[in-house]
Amino acid sequence: MNALTLAAADTPFIDSGNTAWVLAAAALVLFMTPGLALFYGGMVRTKSVLNMMMMSFISMGTVGTVWILWGYSEAFGPDVGGGLIGNPFTHFGLKGVLDAIYGFVPATKTAAAAGGIPGPAFVAFQVVFAIIAVALVSGAIADRAKFTAWTVFTVVWATLVYFPAAHWVFAFSGYAAQTGGWIANKAGGMFLGGAGAYDFAGGTAIHINAGAAGLALALVLGKRIGFAKEPMRPHNLTLVMIGAGILWFGWFGFNAGSALGAGAQAAGVWVNTLAATCTAMLGWLLVEKLRDGHFTSLGAASGIVAGLVAITPACATVSPIGALIVGLAAGAGCALAVGLKFRFGFDDSLDVVGVHLVGGLIGTLLIGLLATKGSPTGAAGLTVNEGLFYGGGLSQLGAQALGAFSVLIFSFVVTYLIGLAIHKTMGFRVDEADEAQGVDLSEHAETAYDLSGLSGGRFGSGSAVTTTASAKTKEGAPA
Repeated sequence: MNALTLAAADTPFIDSGNTAWVLAAAALVLFMTPGLALFYGGMVRTKSVLNMMMMSFISMGTVGTVWILWGYSEAFGPDVGGGLIGNPFTHFGLKGVLDAIYGFVPATKTAAAAGGIPGPAFVAFQVVFAIIAVALVSGAIADRAKFTAWTVFTVVWATLVYFPAAHWVFAFSGYAAQTGGWIANKAGGMFLGGAGAYDFAGGTAIHINAGAAGLALALVLGKRIGFAKEPMRPHNLTLVMIGAGILWFGWFGFNAGSALGAGAQAAGVWVNTLAATCTAMLGWLLVEKLRDGHFTSLGAASGIVAGLVAITPACATVSPIGALIVGLAAGAGCALAVGLKFRFGFDDSLDVVGVHLVGGLIGTLLIGLLATKGSPTGAAGLTVNEGLFYGGGLSQLGAQALGAFSVLIFSFVVTYLIGLAIHKTMGFRVDEADEAQGVDLSEHAETAYDLSGLSGGRFGSGSAVTTTASAKTKEGAPA
């Protein structure tokens, strides 16, 4: 989200329509995290379903908590590092935000924030982005991570990686106490003579960030037992399809809500989000048919997510035709990219790298080619630096590349160090016996599908605790 995309004028009152849309969009984005839990949960094996879903749900608890304490202030507080980080203590515990005026500076309670959006609405909208950014990383380490270690990781990673990256990328002139970090304001001007990089709803801060982090953690934890030697097929494609549908539904809040107002820009972003997702699904399925001879439901669901990822940064600065191109490129490109883990030997369990990192790069870089005044931002009467295909030269493409690869490298390096530190101190990976029996039992003492009642037993379905006790007894351990 770039400062150029914001409403042209500030209103001196609370705009109930804009506020209602932002709060509704925040609810849609929050709903995406349970949708992600279903999407990821269906893709793993039966013995890991609950653990996979819990990794998403615990992110809601931990990240929501630290966001209120210091996360919001670190991401959107006054800049203390030349566009690198916000002051985590300025709004600690949301101090001065609930009764803030324009700029979220403590004063009277009678004036509104920019665009008629009160401070708490902006806080609510941004926290759900932080939650799902963290949850996305979990797909790379399915089937083998300790739940306690993952819980600790969510807090540390959000603090050291996501909050700073959000500060770099997002520019909210008037909506927060700062006007954006170095990527939003300076990326192109640093050596290309251009403006900042465009990232309307989080292609770099969320998807490239999470994809690079997923790769780092996959390398720290190592491969699953049997990786590339035995089939590890999704256990429930119905859950995958339902999860993908929820993600598509919620993503309209993710992208169109980032306009922070119910107007022409939000409407155009909505259309672009739909357009790219449609062609991405078609592109993925086409690659599958040509390569494997089949159209699969998993491919359709994955194509949907790839298109949503790619259009996230570009949805406000490309035309509807441009959105169709972005989606098609992402669907086909990500379908090919998911095979990289077998070629290079890293176990990215649920293709976080192939979909989120690659899809985020495709969408972010294509802005440098396809950005145009005939976009939702241009239609709203705001300035757009046009891309190469519209006569804008290479400056915007350079800004996009600098922003994308800066976040990629930063996220990978810091995440690797965080993961390694946790792995060396408390242990990040379960032992082989627990991985073999399944992390649902070893980490949560539960099973997703209790079928004991179908075995002819006297008492019908048994409890998860009984099942765990029996498993331990068979291994010679005390129940």
